[in-house]
Amino acid sequence: MKIISWNVNGIRAVAKKGFADIIRELNPDILCLQETKATAEQTAEAVSDLEEYEVIANEAERKGYSGTAILSRKKILGNQNDMGIAQHDTEGRLIRVDVGDFYLVNSYVPNSGNGLKRLDYREQWDNDLRSYLEKLNTEKPVIFCGDLNVAHREIDIARPKSNYNKTAGFTQREIDGMDALLQAGFKDAFRELHPDEVKYSWWSYRMNARAKNIGWRLDYFIVSEKIWDRVQSSEILTDIMGSDHCPVLLTLH
Repeated sequence: MKIISWNVNGIRAVAKKGFADIIRELNPDILCLQETKATAEQTAEAVSDLEEYEVIANEAERKGYSGTAILSRKKILGNQNDMGIAQHDTEGRLIRVDVGDFYLVNSYVPNSGNGLKRLDYREQWDNDLRSYLEKLNTEKPVIFCGDLNVAHREIDIARPKSNYNKTAGFTQREIDGMDALLQAGFKDAFRELHPDEVKYSWWSYRMNARAKNIGWRLDYFIVSEKIWDRVQSSEILTDIMGSDHCPVLLTLH
């Protein structure tokens, strides 16, 4: 089974850049999208060429902001939008689907913002999300993916020293949130399988950053230890264009 996660930075924009052809070439069984910037109806319309996929979308109350979607060829046994916590459930940031032997949770984790003005909120999100995933993991194994808006270690960011505790996504509080999640019975699939590989999944549009590979690894598959033996590979597909993020891939036995 192939699962792909991709922050598309606007599903209607990427749909005009050969999105359907890219997805057919990659041929995932399940595709998780973040930052769709669209209503559920607009998302479904933007991906309508991919008629072989069932589409489940979540939208923010604020138009053109945030949003997530899951496209699946595998039968979905149930789905739920959001965590069920009012302060977190207005921005369309999370979808959970039941695919039978595990839950798949797709999330676009909040950015701590310019000047770290949203860092307190982000820390609360991380704590509540971890509790949510831990509870799900008692029911059946969980695979959690998405743009998690954190570079976990220095290897995951091109310029760690100049960004540490100054830039959203590389503060100690955000790093601690990822540490706590991994200590709760989960593994970072790419880093487990590629412990020393320097590879990024996001590059700023400024300063020709992608061509220079001045990037961050912000996109992850976090896999329950209960289902880790099914993980075959985890890759970062840096050659796929269309967004400031590239897709990440998890393949299961």
